[in-house]
Amino acid sequence: MKQINLFVILFFSVLTSSTFAQKNKKIDIIAYYTGDANLIDQYEVNKLNQIIFSFCHLKDGKLSVDSSKDSVTIKKLVSLKAKNPQLKVVLSLGGWGGCEPCSSAFSTAEGRLTFAKSVKEVSDYFKVDGLDLDWEYPAIEGLPGHLYQAVDKPNFTELVKILRSTLGKKYELSFAAGGFQKYLDESIDWKAITPLVNRINIMSYDLVNGYSQVTGHHTPLYGTNPNEESTDRAVTYLLKQGVPAEKLVIGGAFYTRTWINVENINNGLYQAGKHVEGVNFKDYAKTYTEANGWKYFWDKKAQAPYWYNAKTKTFATSDDIKSIKAKTEYAKSKKLGGIMFWELTLDSPKDGMVNAIYEVKNK
Repeated sequence: MKQINLFVILFFSVLTSSTFAQKNKKIDIIAYYTGDANLIDQYEVNKLNQIIFSFCHLKDGKLSVDSSKDSVTIKKLVSLKAKNPQLKVVLSLGGWGGCEPCSSAFSTAEGRLTFAKSVKEVSDYFKVDGLDLDWEYPAIEGLPGHLYQAVDKPNFTELVKILRSTLGKKYELSFAAGGFQKYLDESIDWKAITPLVNRINIMSYDLVNGYSQVTGHHTPLYGTNPNEESTDRAVTYLLKQGVPAEKLVIGGAFYTRTWINVENINNGLYQAGKHVEGVNFKDYAKTYTEANGWKYFWDKKAQAPYWYNAKTKTFATSDDIKSIKAKTEYAKSKKLGGIMFWELTLDSPKDGMVNAIYEVKNK
């Protein structure tokens, strides 16, 4: 009887401690970074868990660091780990328009192995912690004119398999996933891929992109109608596919998508317009002012802000401090792996978006 009681006590002790650990596991803050070796010193790196250097590209089928300037930057990022033991530095392949040869290069076993070996060599040389694949997109159209083919989907699976076996378990392996339904349905074999990667970085932004001739929320937490793309829609879909919550990372946008020639109907939301270049978060305060003709709106259902200028008939959509806090609360409540964003140099170095995420993370 004593032995049984002892077993029961031990069992509940383990159960309680593991539950406590899960409950108190804090989400990771992950920054894509396009800056140089000097600019990083302006930012509060101690608040980050991972920096993804953006971007490396394919050269002769191998992972290539494009310039000596990029090499210096990567070495600087790795050096930051000395003061920030929680920090991991990862290299990213591709980006929008940066993966033109990917479909062809990864279409053969030989091509995939050549790439995987080069990733190991480059990672060992720079002492980085892993790789983030940013192929936009396997099996569906990305940048117009780039090759994509149905076989990209199984080839992506084989690519991740050879990367994991070549790199071993100690290296981080992640990929940037489109947050829209066509990608979620057609680009990835979720059941095959999920066990092999550390995390899936959902690009839950550009959900209304620069090719759209109608305005909308480009990075909403929730949809305002059942057919609208949103962060929650992508997360819900992937959880139903069996992806563990702790492997899912949602994305924040530190920049606006902007349209001109937008009529003053519904404050410009869901109206026809012409897409133009947007504004970085660090410039919001001096751009989106009443003196400049702008009005700020908050969509309660979408948990997303937008701006409209009736004088110039201009509409803008993005994340801001309020919405990025809502996304961080969402990540915590769903026990997701973290929140990432595009990208660090668009933030205010102090008291900006990263700080807002950090404050909610540690509440």
